[in-house]
Amino acid sequence: MSAPYRVFVTRELPGNGFAALRDDPDFALDVWPGDFPPSRENLLKHVAGVDGLVCLITDTIDAAVLDAAGEQLKVVSQMAVGVDNVDVAACAARGIPVGNTPGVLTETTADMAWALILSSARRVVEAAEYVKDGEWKTWTPTQMAGIDVHGSTLGIIGFGAIGQAIARRAQGFGMRVLCWNRTPRPDQAAAVGAEQCGFEDLLSRSDFVCVSIALTDDTRKLINAEAFRLMHPGAILVNTARGPIVDEDALVTALQQGQIRGAGLDVTAIEPLSMDSPLLTMDNVVVLPHIGSASMATRGKMADIAVANLRAGLTGQPLPHSVSWSVRG
Repeated sequence: MSAPYRVFVTRELPGNGFAALRDDPDFALDVWPGDFPPSRENLLKHVAGVDGLVCLITDTIDAAVLDAAGEQLKVVSQMAVGVDNVDVAACAARGIPVGNTPGVLTETTADMAWALILSSARRVVEAAEYVKDGEWKTWTPTQMAGIDVHGSTLGIIGFGAIGQAIARRAQGFGMRVLCWNRTPRPDQAAAVGAEQCGFEDLLSRSDFVCVSIALTDDTRKLINAEAFRLMHPGAILVNTARGPIVDEDALVTALQQGQIRGAGLDVTAIEPLSMDSPLLTMDNVVVLPHIGSASMATRGKMADIAVANLRAGLTGQPLPHSVSWSVRG
């Protein structure tokens, strides 16, 4: 019998696929314990000599990590859709395919975008804290009054699978839906009753601006001071994509100066968000700890795909879901 594949997994994973992997004699797993990611030093140490690497968005997988792993590394499998933490080009140059986990988290993440839209518009988190803090003494006509969602205008930046799922939900609220994508998608827009428009036009017309675009060099700080100047004072920004797409300093200024009404953020530029951030002092901001795909069912499916990508890469097969088609010859 040949030696088992050596695999480093940067955190304990849910799902049946991972449980089966643990019991498979063809695999020797090294699983980093606890909730916190391995330090840079530990990451470089534990990847040495592995055949496969399973990572999360909290792990920086760059050329140094690949070099530390060695030439026998056959696959990098990430349990996420976005791979901005992985140097895909460096992997491709070494013939190492990179797997991700698209599709299964689309609906769950769209649900979370809507949770932020509704909670920001109707001041749900603020009102719940109001009750818990003992401030609820009576009822008044304007107590915790927010803004209506139904009949308003929703602008979606990035019209991939998640953006389209967000748009579908808007139909039930009788909303006007605007969308902008770097590559126009007229058929997809028409299918959900959305209007394609220019980036600046979307910002100026939308009551809710929902960010659902991948993080790239081109989209980093896409939502900046100029973007906030284009939005109207009653608008709410929602971000369930990646934190660095929004210029956080510009967001703080826009909120402080009343350029926009509020924000709902599942992601921040640096995670976790510093407790010194002004965003945490604002009643009109909802900040969540990056839980867009956090249903048990969805996280289990994501882990199963990550395991399937790992198994395929180790045996020289095409990955079921790959962002890099390079495979060792």
